[in-house]
Amino acid sequence: MERLALISVSDKTGVVEFAKELVEKFNYTILSTGGTAKLLANNGVACTEVSDYTGFPEMMDGRVKTLHPKIHGGLLCLRANADHMKQASDNNIKMIDLVVVNLYPFEATVAKPNCTLEDAIENIDIGGPSMLRSAAKNHLDVTVVCDSGDYADVLKATEQGGEELLKLRRKLALKVYQRTSAYDAAIATYLNKNYNNGELPETLNIGLPLIQTMRYGENPHQKAGLYGDFNKYFRQLHGKELSYNNIIDITAAADLISEFEKPTLAILKHTNPCGVASCDSLVEAWNQAFATDTQAPFGGIIVVNRKLEADLANIISQIFSEVIIAPEFSEEALEILMKKKNLRLMVSTYKASEKLQVKSVVGGLLAQTSDSIEELKSNMVVVSKRQPTEEEWNAMLFGWKVVKHVKSNAIVYAGCERTLGVGAGQMSRVDSSQIAVWKAQQAGLSLQGSIVASDAFFPFADGLVAAAKAGATAAIQPGGSVRDEEVIKAADENNMVMVFTKVRHFRH
Repeated sequence: MERLALISVSDKTGVVEFAKELVEKFNYTILSTGGTAKLLANNGVACTEVSDYTGFPEMMDGRVKTLHPKIHGGLLCLRANADHMKQASDNNIKMIDLVVVNLYPFEATVAKPNCTLEDAIENIDIGGPSMLRSAAKNHLDVTVVCDSGDYADVLKATEQGGEELLKLRRKLALKVYQRTSAYDAAIATYLNKNYNNGELPETLNIGLPLIQTMRYGENPHQKAGLYGDFNKYFRQLHGKELSYNNIIDITAAADLISEFEKPTLAILKHTNPCGVASCDSLVEAWNQAFATDTQAPFGGIIVVNRKLEADLANIISQIFSEVIIAPEFSEEALEILMKKKNLRLMVSTYKASEKLQVKSVVGGLLAQTSDSIEELKSNMVVVSKRQPTEEEWNAMLFGWKVVKHVKSNAIVYAGCERTLGVGAGQMSRVDSSQIAVWKAQQAGLSLQGSIVASDAFFPFADGLVAAAKAGATAAIQPGGSVRDEEVIKAADENNMVMVFTKVRHFRH
């Protein structure tokens, strides 16, 4: 009996060699379309054009070519069903036992910076998903391949036949529905952005490929995997395999460093910054960031927004770090840092952008847009009697960028483009302030003339008074408390500057 294989691929990696094996070793007859048919013919693989097989021409710029009963009947027909087989025979429909299809590159097309809406829509595949779904539905009889990486397994299982082939067909059918689901999700996401003004979608479609199975999750007894295109933005040069917690920390570090234009270095622990500084050089920035807290950086994450050179590598190699992230490493820096075999070195091309943030909750997911609102000094309001000096303004704007990335309740004491004390994640804002003051004292740093930044409003005046006693001369906060007047009055009584940003940055 004639064995038919339908091959129509956008990604033509390995397809010629695969098709030759099918013909020469397994006596398949190849059906194909367009560019795939030309490629096979040019490489000596005999094939029949689908339009010749169906007797129906390709039309409408190739939009209609495989949507035909002789194609889908050959895929969906149940071989063990006598009625199906009779209807196929009566309508001259032959069985298609193998389908090799990968889809138009929609995701790659819309990722291009100059992609137009017309380009995107033309790269929505119709016939491809239809054939894949038909073949996958009938996987007891049909082998379906959507990934060139599976060609070798298909050839091996085809030779073995029986249960081994059936096991592979089940695996490949599942893979097809995962692929078509992700493909449709990408299309829905793109159209939501263009047709729905970026509003939250009515249905949240998440179709992301598994790119890495983690050794474990937050704890050794938890299973974990990394999905999506993390590797598009981060490339590991050296060190142990990334852990679940590493990836969360890397994401937090990349978001934080994206806030700054000047040479900046940040040290993070469990996603919280424990020291940040902007200076003329990264070595100076390290000295000031590390001075904020000389204990917490042990086992932490270091991130910079400039090329990391040997001078800084020599310094930071003296302490134990989990991950170091930079847009680029010099050869000399790599030579120094790679002496630590477990130290993970990551090149980052990530720039903060609008993205949907998703968290699992009981019975579903929470989704929100990213906390990436543009904040201008001109939109902030000085509510105190005393106006800030230029130095106080600079310190407040710096502290405000940092406190945005500290877990709530968050308090940051800062000087001129450097942190002095950080208090994170306490149940009371006063507790966070006390921790930040204690951290500064432990590090031997003076808070005299510092500023204090608070991610949310001071609900009572006590937090502000405590900051004044610690030495702060200015405070930046969202405002919006029913007791704002009391807090402003306390600022005036302590000759402090008070600035309301009118924007809150809770981070749970």
